[in-house]
Amino acid sequence: MIPRLRFVFLSAALVVACYVDATRADVKLASIFGDSMVLQRELSVPVWGWGEPGETVTVTFADQTKTAEAGKSGKWMVKLDALKANAKGQSLSVSGSSKIQLKDVLVGEVWICSGQSNMEWALRWTLNAKEETAAAKHPLIRLFNVPGHITNPLPQDTCPGTWQACNPNSASGFSAVGYFFGRRLQQELDVPVGLVGSNWGGTRIEPWTSPDGFRSVKELEAITNQVDAYTKDSKVGGGSPSAIYNSMIHPLAPFAMRGSIWYQGESNGGEGISYHHKKVALVNGWRKLFNPDLAFYWVQLANWQQPNDNPAGGDGWAKVREAQRKSLELKHTGMAVIIDIGAANDIHPRNKQDVGWRLSQWALAQTYGKDLVPSGPIYKSHKVDGDAIRLSFKYTGGGLIVGKKDGLEPTKTVKDGKLARFAVAGADKKWHWADATIDGDEVVVKSAEVKQPVAVRYAYSMNPLGANLYNKEGMPASPFRTDSW
Repeated sequence: MIPRLRFVFLSAALVVACYVDATRADVKLASIFGDSMVLQRELSVPVWGWGEPGETVTVTFADQTKTAEAGKSGKWMVKLDALKANAKGQSLSVSGSSKIQLKDVLVGEVWICSGQSNMEWALRWTLNAKEETAAAKHPLIRLFNVPGHITNPLPQDTCPGTWQACNPNSASGFSAVGYFFGRRLQQELDVPVGLVGSNWGGTRIEPWTSPDGFRSVKELEAITNQVDAYTKDSKVGGGSPSAIYNSMIHPLAPFAMRGSIWYQGESNGGEGISYHHKKVALVNGWRKLFNPDLAFYWVQLANWQQPNDNPAGGDGWAKVREAQRKSLELKHTGMAVIIDIGAANDIHPRNKQDVGWRLSQWALAQTYGKDLVPSGPIYKSHKVDGDAIRLSFKYTGGGLIVGKKDGLEPTKTVKDGKLARFAVAGADKKWHWADATIDGDEVVVKSAEVKQPVAVRYAYSMNPLGANLYNKEGMPASPFRTDSW
């Protein structure tokens, strides 16, 4: 009987052991990790995922091996030391209760590309789409796109998406602005570039903003209270504050990234200073999430709808463009001005090439230290000079010009051209179209109808058709106003 009982106990123990082993959770990586990805160079690189609580997980990449223990929730994280750029595919392995082997991992520059439909707009819908798509053969550019439009009242750990090498098939449905931005970075920096796309057409800025972002801006206390009241059972949609962030941005963090490009604002087009507050919240929140020094470059809204001849302007998107310009007060930010490449009858300008190029100009100049002028002229200051007002600008580059931009052609200087879309007002706050002339790196504005001018507006309307102040580098001046009326 004793041997028989011993056999029974041993058999039962084996059954239990097999059952326990079979139910152990395999070690998993976060959604953003996969074959053919790009890891950020020159920054600490978090690698994280989930396993059994208390499980030891080992991550090996290049010449580094890092170990972590999964916490009570099963989450673990290691941080790789700063990596050097590497265009040769390497393996990244994760070992725990199971093993994961990622292939063809590059090291270079990683950027997130986000916003509403003009950022979501695919390469296959741009100007010269057939030629551009066919030429999209860039094995050192890797694309990760978060598909679908998903929301949640609380931050999520996972989201869909896979990395793909950039080729005509993978690039055709990717963000055109993101593609053109990344293409230039890869060419100029000569390192791999990873682009993470997370977009949703028709969305406002609020659903993309994190709860921490809202909490950082006192003017947004009402939204903060709304978000803080969410529970797992709260009903949210594509317009609910933080709801898109929770499902389409939070699962990506804290993946190491250099910066973000952002094209959004049409759905907040009726706002003014409130949009500035929300932009500050967006940037603050994402920097806390990904990288405290995250570069952040956005697109100022394009010219759209029929122009009007009211010198006061202020219609349509004028105020939200002003808010976008004001947000340049944030460190390590920039703004691509595109009031010269929009279309009166199309809220989706097909020229995404210049949009991506102008965003990359900011990144190359400011983030990567290239000797480039990052932008067209941006208003800096003014002073009254008799019956005129003298305007000074940042980013005058090689000098100010009267310019003309046609399609994808480079901006041309208009010889003996006359500046347009400048208006001036006196203390009576009545606006009149002004004569504006270039004087060195300044613009002098005056009107025979305003003997004592106090304020100037430039291109301050929904569609400032004819606005033509550029620098010699071919980039347009941003709309602005010197008043706060």
